[in-house]
Formats: sequence, structure tokens, C-alpha cells
Amino acid sequence: MSTLRFKAVEEASKRTPLEVTPPTGIPSEYYGKYVFNRTQMSKYLSKETMNIVLEAIDQGSTLHRGIADHVAAGMKMWAMEMGATHYTHWFQPLTEGTAEKHDSFIDYINGPDGGVIERFSGKLLAQQEPDASSFPSGGIRNTFEARGYTAWDPSSPAFIIDDTLCIPTVFISYTGEALDYKTPLLKSLSAVDKAAVDVCKLFYPDVKKVYSYLGWEQEYFLVDQALYDVRPDLILTDRTLMGHESAKNQQLEDHYFGAIPPRVASFMREVELEAFKYGIPLKTRHNEVAPNQFELAPIYGETNLAVDQNLLIMTLMHRIATKHHFKLLLHEKPFAGVNGSGKHNNWSLGTDTGIGLFTPGKTANENLLFVTFLVNTLKAVYKHNGLLKASIMSASNAHRLGANEAPPAIISIFLGTQITAVLDKLEKSSKDDDITVDELKRMKLGIAHIPEVLIDNTDRNRTSPFAFTGNRFEYRAVGSLANCSSAMTALNSAMAAQLIDFKKEIDAKIKKGMKKEQAIFDTLRLYIKESKAIRFNGNGYSEEWKEEAQKRGLDCETSVPLIYDRYTSKKSVEMFESIGVLNEKELHARNEVKWETYTKKIQIEARVLGDLCLNHIIPVATEYQSMLLDNIYKMHAVFDKEKANKLSKEDAALIEEIADHISAIKTNVDDMVEARKAANKLEDAREKAVAYHDKVEVYFNVIRYHVDKLELIVDNQMWTLPKYRELLFIS
Repeated sequence: MSTLRFKAVEEASKRTPLEVTPPTGIPSEYYGKYVFNRTQMSKYLSKETMNIVLEAIDQGSTLHRGIADHVAAGMKMWAMEMGATHYTHWFQPLTEGTAEKHDSFIDYINGPDGGVIERFSGKLLAQQEPDASSFPSGGIRNTFEARGYTAWDPSSPAFIIDDTLCIPTVFISYTGEALDYKTPLLKSLSAVDKAAVDVCKLFYPDVKKVYSYLGWEQEYFLVDQALYDVRPDLILTDRTLMGHESAKNQQLEDHYFGAIPPRVASFMREVELEAFKYGIPLKTRHNEVAPNQFELAPIYGETNLAVDQNLLIMTLMHRIATKHHFKLLLHEKPFAGVNGSGKHNNWSLGTDTGIGLFTPGKTANENLLFVTFLVNTLKAVYKHNGLLKASIMSASNAHRLGANEAPPAIISIFLGTQITAVLDKLEKSSKDDDITVDELKRMKLGIAHIPEVLIDNTDRNRTSPFAFTGNRFEYRAVGSLANCSSAMTALNSAMAAQLIDFKKEIDAKIKKGMKKEQAIFDTLRLYIKESKAIRFNGNGYSEEWKEEAQKRGLDCETSVPLIYDRYTSKKSVEMFESIGVLNEKELHARNEVKWETYTKKIQIEARVLGDLCLNHIIPVATEYQSMLLDNIYKMHAVFDKEKANKLSKEDAALIEEIADHISAIKTNVDDMVEARKAANKLEDAREKAVAYHDKVEVYFNVIRYHVDKLELIVDNQMWTLPKYRELLFIS
């Protein structure tokens, strides 16, 4: 075994669980300890200031700059008592992470004596100025146009990491365009709030606000740090570009929901402890389907806050994993042949009066409200299914979609038999019948001491990218590495635009003399018919569905760079601009960023793959080939020709097979390099991304095939890279 690989496997196999000391008390006593939440605000802000801030958070009222000084004073006092010495505006540029620039609280004291004092004004709380030209902007900002602004988002509470007060903010350019994920998300939430309230008032006039809720489910892999350190492809690309499947992977289905390995359980415990301190309500933890794959999930929350908490938990998980000698992998497909990782986004809408808009009710009015929002969701997703796919698409997520239980890259909606039957009945009905949704059924198992099982009104469909699951929709196509804002912005925007259209249609019919209930029923029947193509309850993996989806007019494009075109289609631009979320300039700029990011990721993977082949794989295979040749020569020196030929026949065949694989690898790597050079000459970002998809990435699996064959042939002791059986089965 190669020295580095041997040492890494040996080191990994000796790991023991790290002892995690829980804080004193139960979780509810230290929950939100590091967050400037409502409890802390009540201690450090005046009652008047706090009421103004809460009104801005809960009702969306404008927060005047003058109040920022009062908030800053209280926030600084709390932060310094917690040991903070610095502050930062914590924002979400168009990358896959967050950004922060730390400034200390100290400032000079005016006067002859000099010295310093801790200061933090409302101006510093409300606004900072990072270099906008150094973040992806899609051409909105040039190097000589560096000014950009971060602005405080009071709806997401500040928190402390180590010695730094982190203030969630938006990030915009000097000319006002959004340069981040949060700004359009907040605009989409405002749009869907207003549009949904207008529709709710048709049923319940006292509704004043509608909230968008998000419950994310974060899947991830853990590998031992020592093994990770000797896999250059994992270090540089977050996935294995080569590696033959282990003889045993997930085919026995014994990992899913199995007993959590002790080292992993120790890691999970510390993640939960830290999450509780940051007010992140983690509820669930378990083994996922693939070996060394796991999941955590919180109680659902308001979408903007849930997005920020997800970004924070990913940061915490990386830090804590290192402490436990793990490396956290959030790439959607770090290992071939086993499940990839998603981040299912459970999305719903609810009112300030406590009504869940996707929850079936007990009265005719409640059920009509439920069906109204359900059908409008169908219509919104149908109209913008290409955009919704673009919102979750990336170079990494493309490897996951449509494979090993991940939903396919065709957006459809699963409703289940009962809800489907309700819509079918409504569509065919000629009168305004009451809508009834059956209550939970009961299943008796015939075992005396086992209680009845309550049966939900929908089954689950793991191949559906967008499934109704009882009181919410589960957007299963979102990738594990993604910022949830992208999917949530597209979904809430599409829903807002659709609800606006619905309300206009109802108002127009009422104006013509039609009764309100009849106007609603007639419009819903029309929408049910128009959006029928988006409904699919079957197997999303089947070839028949791909053909059927094409016939239905659904977006079946699979090329990532071409899928991004959906953002700048006439339909998408009009939709985003009509509700004030993103303008055409911003949409084109974001696509430039997406194409550039895609190109760079494939470019890096191509370089790493070529380097590994030339510097690891071919030298090792050639060395083993030389050993076999030497063995043949020695046989001829010891045995007569006939005996030597007979004994060395298998070695000779292996030598030829190795030579064929080496030749294929070298030829394809050389061709890939030339394709990359040709693509690099293209100036247009979209053309270059398309070239990398069509001309460069196509070599990856071809090269991998021959490398993985060599892995099975070459002496295990000589192979330099940790194998799947080591990466996936040492924890």
C-alpha cells in the first residue's frame, strides 16, 4: 500500500468519538444564547424602540434610520457583555457561501489625551461598504466601479460567532442593483405576502399578513479527515472524479435510519448544541441511504430566517466536523453509484390569523381557500416550470438529479390519489359543490397491543421534484450545497404573480355581476384544466415519463448552461419585473455569474482529472505493468519456453489490458486539454459554458471508466488514492 494511503487508513481506523460536554441546563435554557433575539432586545432596548423594531419585523413597516442609533447602542452592550470585540455585516454574495469583513469596536477618543473607546453607531449598524467589484456581479460592477453597500436586515437577528457580532444584511451595488441572494428573496416574500393577503380577503377579511415558511432538510456526507487529505480531487472539487464502486455500498439498504456510528453521533450532538445556542431549532437527525451519509432538519420557520439559519448551520457543521477529524461534504454527488445529497425545501404559506393555506379545513369555506391556493400553485409551477428548474440547477446538482432516488430534471407535481380525486371532481362538476377532503383514515394492524395508524391524505413519491405532502409542498430538487434563497425566490415570485392574476380574474367576473363563489369555482376549474400537464403521480425515473413530459410541453432540457436561459426568457423577465423582484439587467447579470461559475467548476475538475491521471494513475499503472513484465522475463529465465509461455499467459494479458487503459486515458486527457483550450478562447460567457458542457465535460466519464478499471487491476498495495471502501466505510 502507498505510504500516504496506508497512514491515512491506519489513522482513520483508530479514531474514537470525541467527548462532547453539554452546557449546564436543558436546551430551552440556553437556546438562542448567541442571538440578539426578542428576549435580548427586551433587556437592552427601550420599550419604545423595541416596539418600532418589532413592527418593522412583523408588519413590514419602514424602519427609520434614526432608530438605528438606539438599536446599535443596545446591541453593542449585549455583544460586548458576550465577549465580542468586532462586528461584521454578514451577507450572501452570488457565490455558494457567505461573506464578512470584521471591524473592531474601538475608535479614537477626541481630545488631547488620545486613547480609544468602544463605539458602534446606528450608521455602522445600518450600512457598510464592501468592494462590490471583487464579488460576482455579472458585469454590473467593474474593477474601476468598486462601490457597493450592505444594509441591515432587522428581520433576521444579529448573532455572535467567536468574538464577532454578525449582522445579517443585503448587498446592493452603488447603482441599486441586487448583488446577493437575500435582496430578491426579501422582495419576493413581500410580493407573495401582498398578493396572498388580497386573495385571502376573499374568504377572511381580517387577514393582514401572509408568511412564507421554509423547512429545509440538510443531507451531507462525512469522511475521515486523514483520508480526505490524500484525495486531491476531494480537496479541490469536493467530489471524487474517479473511484470504483465498493463491492458493498448501499444495495443492502442497511444504512438508512440505522444505528448512528458513535463518532458521528458525537459530531451530531455538538452540532445540535451549537445550533440551539444560535436559535436554530434542529429537530431531526438520522443516517441517510448512502454509507457515511446523514441528515439533519429543523422545525420549519419563516423563510428569510430559515435561509439564514441554513447558511449558518453549514458554517457550523464545517467547523465542528474538523474538530471531530471529519471532513464535511456538501457536494450533491461526491460519490458515484450511491445516493447524492439534497436539501429538500418544505414550503408553505400561512396567515397572521393562524390559517395554513395548504392545510385542508373542516368547513366548505376553509376547503375552498385550501383548493384555491393549491390550484394556483399548480398553475404557477406549470407556467414557470423551466424557471423553477433553473433556480435549483448547478454543475454539482446536475450530477445528482435523476439518479439514485433523486428527483429527475423535469419539474412535475405529485398530489397523491385523494387530492387528485378532489381536483378531478371539481373540474368535471357543473355546479358549485362543497369541496370535501377526507380526514385522516385509520388502519388497524390486527395486533392487539399496537394502536391504530393514522393514514395521511397523500402518499410519498421519492421521484417527484415537487410533491404535496399534506400541508405543504416539498421541493425535493434543491441541492445540498445550494443557498435556499434561489429556489425560494423563484417559487414565491411565481406564486405572487399567479395570485395577482387570479385576483384580477375574480374581480373582473364579480364586476360583471357574477357571484364571488361562482367566480372562484369557474376560475379554479379553468386553472385545473390548464395546469393538468404539471401533475404526475407516477415513476419519474421511467423513460416513458420523459417522453410523456416532452409531449406535455414541460421543460426537459438537461444542459445546465441552456437551462439558465429560462431566467432571461420573456416570460420570466415580465414576471419578475411585474412584482418588482428583479429587473432585466439584474437577471442577465445573474446569468453571467451562473455561466462563469459553471465554466470555472468544470474547468477546475478537468484540470484536476488530467493532473491525477498523469501524475498518479498512469505512473502507478505503468509501475505495476513493469513488475508484470519483469515477472515474465524471470519466468523465461527459470522455465523452458513452453512452460514459461503457459505460466505467463495471464500476466501478458494483464499487461496488454493495462496498456490499453493507459493509452485510452492518455488520449482522452490530451483531447480534453485541447477541448479546454478551444473553449477558453471564447469570449461570450454563455458560449464558453456551453462549450465546457458539450466539449469538455463529455470526457470525464470516459476517462473515469478506464481509471476505475485500472483500480481493479493494479496491486492494491500500490494504489495511491483511498478507495470507496475506505472513504465510505470508516467512520
